[in-house]
Amino acid sequence: MNRLSKMAVNRIATVGPRFLPFAEAASEDLPLSRLLRLSMFQVSVGMAMVLLVGTLNRVMIVELEVPASIVGIMISLPLLFAPFRALIGFKSDTHKSALGWRRVPYIWKGTLLQWGGFAIMPFALIVLSGQESAAGAPEWIGILSAAVSFLLVGAGVHTVQTVGLALATDLAPREDQPNVVGLMYVMLLVGMIVSALLFGMWLEDFYHAKLIKVIQGAAVATMVFNVIALWKMEARDRVRARQRLDGDPEPSFREAWGLFTRGPNARRLLWVIGLGTLGFGLSDVLLEPFGGQVLDMSVAATTKLTAAVAGGTLVGFAWASRVLSRGYDPMAMAGWGAVVGLPAFAIITFSATLQSEPVFVFGTMMAGFGAGLFSHGTLTATMRSAPKAQVGLALGAWGAVQATSAGAGIALGGVFRDAVLHSPIGDLFGAATPYFFVYAIELALLVATIIVGYRLMLSRAFGIENAPD
Repeated sequence: MNRLSKMAVNRIATVGPRFLPFAEAASEDLPLSRLLRLSMFQVSVGMAMVLLVGTLNRVMIVELEVPASIVGIMISLPLLFAPFRALIGFKSDTHKSALGWRRVPYIWKGTLLQWGGFAIMPFALIVLSGQESAAGAPEWIGILSAAVSFLLVGAGVHTVQTVGLALATDLAPREDQPNVVGLMYVMLLVGMIVSALLFGMWLEDFYHAKLIKVIQGAAVATMVFNVIALWKMEARDRVRARQRLDGDPEPSFREAWGLFTRGPNARRLLWVIGLGTLGFGLSDVLLEPFGGQVLDMSVAATTKLTAAVAGGTLVGFAWASRVLSRGYDPMAMAGWGAVVGLPAFAIITFSATLQSEPVFVFGTMMAGFGAGLFSHGTLTATMRSAPKAQVGLALGAWGAVQATSAGAGIALGGVFRDAVLHSPIGDLFGAATPYFFVYAIELALLVATIIVGYRLMLSRAFGIENAPD
């Protein structure tokens, strides 16, 4: 190899760490190629989230003419499994297999649940619609089969994501965990953005056979992505395999949960996660209606708000990963995320007064940025505070609180908006009145998040490890 060739190779080799987001997460034990392969499970999770909450939401209501109330119930069914993420993580911590694996069996089970749910989902939805060949089919069959398919996918998503993050924590050195978290969530966003574009393109010319192809294609893609993520990722542990034969008793979930919550400020950390996620989540379903009703934005313009939020979140993850990898306190990072959320929602509110679409979009991006800082900070704090034997339980607790709070935020945001709209003060400030009240609640929740998080940081700084929560 001549001198110019060597220079070219060296230059290409430096591109990854300098320009690729979160490339610093790679190490000798966990090279970037292996890390990217592991993160493929987040792509399948992102694909499932877009399909359930976005694509099928519209298809069921518009093309399949399913009542919106039934659609809302179906979409909310996967959240029933969110509280069980802590139990799932605990089971993966204590699992004993003949091969000495802990995480792989549960990720595989979750993959099968996702695959099975997607496999039956399109037929269930067609029966639920009662259209064409499904005309005259008993309504209860469509409702029951659709509910089962959504439940299966939801159970699979929660299982795969909880145990997949636990496996990433097992493999990553402590100092690289912030960048690993950032990469995992970048891949989640990539999966969501790419799959949203593809699903929209494929279903533009809608007919029943096309729906079957797309959803069952998602089932196959889920299986492929997750198998790639799992392949030779977790080493076989002969010690654990022998423990299975010895039959040593493991602590119960109640005992393990009691030990976890007696840890350093664990309950207060969960309160911070819940309050902050609820604070950022109340407006998730209201941003597009706000833009349409208050600022007279077109459907195409409000649709782009999702990209604005995702872009802000991506920048937040990138910034948090860079700062946390240098030793910054993750709880302080989460606190700054909540602090950024305060002016963000104030700007969104003020955009109604100015009747300014650019101001609204800027506030939306700022809210996404704050949410990215907050999510990264709380997840990194959970990873670092978890005892090695309870990584799955800790991450499951984070996921349970985060997912439940996000789902509650989506539901409560709509309820609060409608309650104010139909109250005597529903038009006090014009069309923006119900949204103002929801944004005010979000500001209050973020202030509460900052207060609780600040107390948590003080207790840690002064060594009050078991401060009462």
